[in-house]
Amino acid sequence: MKKTIAQQLGVKEFPFVVRDKNGNLIYLETSNGYWAKSEYDTNGNQTYYETSNEYWWKREWDTNGNRIYLETSDGTIQDEKPKDSCSGKIVEIDGKQYKLKEI
Repeated sequence: MKKTIAQQLGVKEFPFVVRDKNGNLIYLETSNGYWAKSEYDTNGNQTYYETSNEYWWKREWDTNGNRIYLETSDGTIQDEKPKDSCSGKIVEIDGKQYKLKEI
């Protein structure tokens, strides 16, 4: 069995907590070996979360701080990313090229 971070470091006081330079909680471990870790983007939005119970999720945010994507280990996907238009793209059909126009 793989050792947890606290076990590797010989930590005796719990909960064992690690924060990044911005104060965001990036790792938490309890005395029974349960752990959770998180990642954040440059705006402080939590982008990833994982636990020792094999549960995880990842999120993406737009420049206004709105969540635009969520995916979880249980198969949930919520995709609200802006969709690129095909307008202006060129396709070829039967040797002829056509430029797409959004209507």
